[in-house]
Parts: sequence; structure tokens; C-alpha cells
Amino acid sequence: MEDDQHLDAPPLSPSFASPYPMASSPPFCNNSAPITDAALPEPMDTQEDPAPPGVVSDSSPSSIAFQFSSSPPVALSEMASLPRFVPPSSVLLAPIPTLPASLDSTSSNDLNSAQLGPVAPSGIPSTAPVIPSAAPVIPPAFPPSAPLIPSAAPVISSVMPPPPPPIISSVMPPAPMGPPRIASLPPIPPPPVFVPRNEGIAKEQAERDVQKDSNMSNASGDSENLEEYQVSEESRKARERQEQLVQQLMMRRRASALAVPTNDAAVRSRLRTLNQPITLFGEREMERRDRLRAVMAKLDADGELEKLLKAQEVSTDTGAAEGHAADEMQEMEAVQTQPFYTEGSSDLLQARIQIMKYSLVRAASRISRAKRKREGVDEDEEAEFDYVLQGMAQTTMDCSEIGDERPLSGCAFSPDSTLLATSGWSGITKVWSIPDVQKVGTLKGHSERITAVAFSPDARIIATASADRTAILWDTEGFQQRRTLEGHLDRLARVAFHPSGAYLGTTSFDKTWRLWDVNTGIELLLQEGHSRSVYGIAFQKDGSLAASCGLDGLARVWDLRTGRSILALEGHVKAVLGVDFSPNGYHLATGSEDHTCRIWDLRKRQSLYIIPAHSSLISQVKYEPQEGYFLVTTSYDNTARIWSARDFKPVKTLAGHEGKVMGVDITEDGQYIATVSYDRTIKLWSHNNS
Repeated sequence: MEDDQHLDAPPLSPSFASPYPMASSPPFCNNSAPITDAALPEPMDTQEDPAPPGVVSDSSPSSIAFQFSSSPPVALSEMASLPRFVPPSSVLLAPIPTLPASLDSTSSNDLNSAQLGPVAPSGIPSTAPVIPSAAPVIPPAFPPSAPLIPSAAPVISSVMPPPPPPIISSVMPPAPMGPPRIASLPPIPPPPVFVPRNEGIAKEQAERDVQKDSNMSNASGDSENLEEYQVSEESRKARERQEQLVQQLMMRRRASALAVPTNDAAVRSRLRTLNQPITLFGEREMERRDRLRAVMAKLDADGELEKLLKAQEVSTDTGAAEGHAADEMQEMEAVQTQPFYTEGSSDLLQARIQIMKYSLVRAASRISRAKRKREGVDEDEEAEFDYVLQGMAQTTMDCSEIGDERPLSGCAFSPDSTLLATSGWSGITKVWSIPDVQKVGTLKGHSERITAVAFSPDARIIATASADRTAILWDTEGFQQRRTLEGHLDRLARVAFHPSGAYLGTTSFDKTWRLWDVNTGIELLLQEGHSRSVYGIAFQKDGSLAASCGLDGLARVWDLRTGRSILALEGHVKAVLGVDFSPNGYHLATGSEDHTCRIWDLRKRQSLYIIPAHSSLISQVKYEPQEGYFLVTTSYDNTARIWSARDFKPVKTLAGHEGKVMGVDITEDGQYIATVSYDRTIKLWSHNNS
């Protein structure tokens, strides 16, 4: 019965026919030597099965390697005539392969009913070749209750892409003698448990979390060393900056939470109680209130609450005292509405008298000349304007000369237009002849760079200003030092002679400008009025007015006869670096760091015109000294430009410098224009050739 049952096992499906030759009798398997990859035959190029022979891939993790004979292939029709074999006494058992998902419960029952013999799944195409095995293996019986679950991913051999996964039952060759006997089957392992994809992802995530927790626990032991490593110099500085910002923020919050009086008299009283100055120079009401708020916030942050509370009690409880302080401040304000004077020297008094006498004559002459031009039949002012501007439009460069080893800061023509003086950062002033620009003299005496130079109206004295806080007067005959003017507390910026030639004005970064007596060297006037450094100065042609400009963005007009500031010109948004009076006496030009040049009308006390002159700051402004038909501006954009004084339109751009243009001057007859630059060169411009 055992033999019959074995013989009645289902034959191999034709779809599993092997492309390799089979022997007339089944080959015997050598159980003593394991089958290796080296024993596999070479693959055959067939269109039906490109996979290498002898290698079968299954969906289970294990795979079965077979060794085939080299006999020619057997046709399907001849397979029925092949001799049946009897299994030997001992059978090699192969690992249980995982069946494909195409097998249903019926095929599983068929496998359980057939204990021996090859089994082929019903879902495999009939054209697949049958692969015989050299070592037959009897498949175990599967319990009908256990479902067959395919694995998630098949294990593929690394040699070649596998064919469709067949399930092949290997059969042992017949024994030479003895009755057939069926080997006992090993216990069936439990089927693999199917894990859904989401649960698998969750499991992997849990494993990663556990690994992360373990890494953190391992690193916790070195937390102190890690902290020491992170606290580097940059980290410490960043932490200090953060703490400072936090302190500033807390200070602002405290200041905003404090109650500060809005009455200016109460603010002054509170500042006096806190031993603070009740007002600062140029400080307004809101600025004073903000300063009080900052002082109170600082006291609160320092823990001096008792002092703060005492000040508050004094200011709140003593209402009568506060009213008295308010009355006192009103009286002070009433007094300040009147002109404020300081006692001056007798030399200043005599200088004011001389300036008044000089300016009255000059002003009368200027007004009579203006009336004659306007009312004269032979005078055509518009034609003169057109003629001069047409000539200036043809201005060209006549000469270019290297003026110093370091950048040049300023230049000035002599009144007779025969000499040109240049100042440089080397501390040396040089004098050049015009128009051939040949050096005729050198002035050495300053220990720092020279910032400005000027000729006296009578052409006998040259004045230089320096960063060493002194101004020196030189004689043009022999170029010898005549007198040193000392008194400024900071470096000087500009220098200018009064039209009478008897006085000299200097500006300084100590926020003052001063008036000196040229003959005696005495300081006649120390004038304050700017909240920041004073940079430029100019005198009106009459001699009665002076204009100063500074880094505070203001230009002020002073009456030299009385010492009063008669006009504050507000309009520039940045520092004002250049200022000059027009020969007509009532127009004033200012050049600023905001790239604009403003024309002011002193009669209207307002800005007459705004010229968008350059693409960089304007370093100096200069009117044509004879009639004021045009003005010239210099800028750090490496150019100087000529503008019409009638409609303030551009006439000519003087381009040629390779660096910032620092200074400019015009001869008395308007024939030559000289510019000096940061590129150390002097350039002479003229329209005579045209």
C-alpha cells in the first residue's frame, strides 16, 4: 500500500520541465559532500527562462540549490514512460518552503493528502519547465487548519534574477535493494506571523526611540564635559551681549512704567532734587523729560529707591514749593526772552566799531551799484549773464600738477590772481605761480595736517589752519612765519579773512568759531552757538555779517557789529560742510553731506532753491567773487560742477580727478578755477582757450 500510495502521487507539472538534460535513470545524490555554488552548471540563454539553472528563489528566507545532470532534455510525452523509483530507507528533508499566495485551501488539502511525490501549484503556467532535483525531499503534511501566509519580501539569489517561485518536491533515488520505507517527519514549525505594514512601522519607530533614549542616557554622563566644551569665548561674549540687551530692555520697561511729570518746571525741579543739571546746552522740553526718565530708571535699577521716593515725595507733597519753582522758571524764561550778553573786552568793542564803519561804506556802494544796473539804460544784466555762462560752458583743463606727497585739503588764489596756495595732509603749505603752476615757496610750521589756507585781501598774508589746534600767519614776501594763533581746544577746520583784512575767522571741532586780530594776534571773540563741531565760515563782502556751518546740520548768520545770531538756517538733514556769500549780499549758498546745495535768501529768511548737486557729500561751495554770475561746488564724487546763479541750472561738469575733490577757489576776474583732490593733484581750469 505504501508503494501504491507513492506511485499514485501526482506527477510533475509540464510547466516545471527542466531545460537541462536528464539521465535515463535518476542520478544519485552524494550525501557526504554539500552542494555549493561552484557545483552549479553554467546558465543557458533561453527566452523562456533566463534564470540560472540550479538556483530557485522562494518567498521564504531559505532557498534550495539543486545539482542537475548533463543529459539531454526529456520531452513531456516521454515523462510518462520514465521508470518510477522507490524511495530509499533514508530521505533528505529540505526546508519547508513558503507557498505562494495563489494556493487556496483546496491545494493545501491536496498537499496534505499527498505525502510523497512532487507537487506543483495550480497557479503556475503550464509552459514553465520542470526542474528535476538530484536530492529528493519529501514535503511534510500541512495541517488543514493552518493557513499559508506568504512572507513580505522574497529572498532573491544574488547570482541572477530568479524565475517565478515554484515549489518542487525533491525525491531520493531508489535504493539498490530492500523494501521501501517512509522516514518519520520532523515536527512542523509554527507558520510565520503576518505583521501589518502600519504595525511594522510603529515597531521600527519604537525601536528607534529606544535607541535614541539609550544614546541620550549614554551621553548624560558626559554632560558636564559637554557644557565646558560649549562655553567658549564666543559663547561667553554672546551670552554677555544677551544679558546686556535684556538689562536694557528691563531698563526701558522700568522707565516706561515710571510716572514723569509733563510740566517743564516740575521736570526741572525733579532734576534739581536728584542732583542733576536742570538743563543742557541745546536741550528742549521733551529731551529734558526723557533725560529725567532715564535718570529715574537708573536709580530704580541700582536699588536707590529711597532716594527716588524722597524725590517723589518732595515733588508731590510740597505743592507750594512746586508752584514757587514754576513761578521762578517763568521769571527765568521771561528774562531769557531778552537779548543775552556777555561782557567783552575793549578790543572787541573797538573791533565792532571798526567793522561797523567799514561795512556801512561797503553796503552803500553795493546798493548804489545794484540800482545803477537795474535802472541804467545801457546795462543789460541778462545779456551779461548769458555771455558769462556761455564762456563757462567751454571750460577745459589747462594744467594738472602733483601738489603733495599726501592728499590736498584746500587751495586759495591771491587777490591779484598771480599765486595759488595749497594745503595738504603732510603739514606743508606750497605756493604756486599762475598760470604755469610752478612752485615758488614752501611754508613749514605745523606739526599736524593742514586743513585750510587763505590769502588776505591785500595779498600780504597767508593764513593756514591745522589739526594741531593752531593757525599760523605767514608773510608772502619771503614766506616766513609771522604769528601763531593759539586758543582752540580741538583741531581746526576752516579759516577765512574778513574783507577788511584786519581780522581772521577760524572754526574748530570744539564747537566754537573765533575771531582774531591779525595785527596783534589777540583773540577778540569766542562764539558759541552750534551743538556740534563748527566746520565752515564765510564773511559777507560788506563785512557786516558772518556765516558759520557745522556738523549739527545748521547754518547760522551772525551780525559782527552786535554779536547776535540773526538767522538760523534749518533745512539740511545732515552736516553742512561748505558756506559762502554771494557778491549781491543777500544770497547764501550752503553745501551739505546730504548731497544737496541750498540757496538761501536772507531777505526772505528762507531757502530759495535746492540744487541736487552731486551723488556724494559736497565738500565746498564757492561763488564767483566779482559779480556772482555762477557758483562752483566740489564733491566726494570726484567732480566739480558749475551752476548758474540766475536759475541754478548746471553749466559744466569738471571731471578729471581720480579721487575726492577737497577744495576749490576762483580768481577775482573769474578766469581760472583751481581744484585740489584726495588724489594729490592740482587741476587748473580755464575758458580762455575757448
